[in-house]
Amino acid sequence: MTVLVSVKINDGVVMATDSASSFASGMVYNSSRKIVQLHEDIPVAAMMTGAGGIGNESVATLLKDLGRRFAGATPTHQDWILDPNDYDIERIAVRLRQFLFEEKAVPHGATTWTKVRVCGYSSGRPLPEIWEVNMMGEVCPPPACIQHEQEFGLRWDGEYEALDRLVFGLGTRFNEFAVKHGMDAEAAAALRENIVPELYELLFIEAMPMQDAIDLARYLVETTIGFVKFSVSRPKVVGGPIEIAAISKHEGFQWIQRRE
Repeated sequence: MTVLVSVKINDGVVMATDSASSFASGMVYNSSRKIVQLHEDIPVAAMMTGAGGIGNESVATLLKDLGRRFAGATPTHQDWILDPNDYDIERIAVRLRQFLFEEKAVPHGATTWTKVRVCGYSSGRPLPEIWEVNMMGEVCPPPACIQHEQEFGLRWDGEYEALDRLVFGLGTRFNEFAVKHGMDAEAAAALRENIVPELYELLFIEAMPMQDAIDLARYLVETTIGFVKFSVSRPKVVGGPIEIAAISKHEGFQWIQRRE
């Protein structure tokens, strides 16, 4: 498990994650890297949640392998080279899915539950986009755009509970408990849909400065880490140092906070 947060504003995208990795054996390690720059000369990066590996290879290492293909360091895949003057985020997400799922998972019979979020700018575009590749066991739908250029705001994944309560005003199990207390499932879903907009806590504006977006992303990850740490009932699968990166139109990809 993990928590990953993206904050998309006019000036770019902030990406933030914890560094915990948990395994079926019950072991939890707090030194994972979950943000990977995909090309040195292109303002695009990926971060992941879910299973940390495909077969015996870590997703972080595989994303670095993919970055080498994009940079032209793999002679057998010259058609994967990204031209900094002619590329788009959707094509990068399609290649990422092809590499991780079709090339790495399927031929080796590996099933993985991993979501990869790709953030950045397409060439020549004024605003960033965010796409996701969602590997769900033996299936992986085409990449989905979760925020187009004109969509802004917060997105979080992995450990939802703390931020769902903070922002939406309701926990993730609201529907389940509404049914338990006498509502039918359809009515519970309709109630949630109706009251969330009234409870929603707006924590951003599109025009906020990049530094404030960085501070917000850090706060959201810290809040989740603290919530999991002090919860009596929740497994301790979020934690460790926080890593933060920012992507902007002119400065490109920049590390803001990184575990040494």
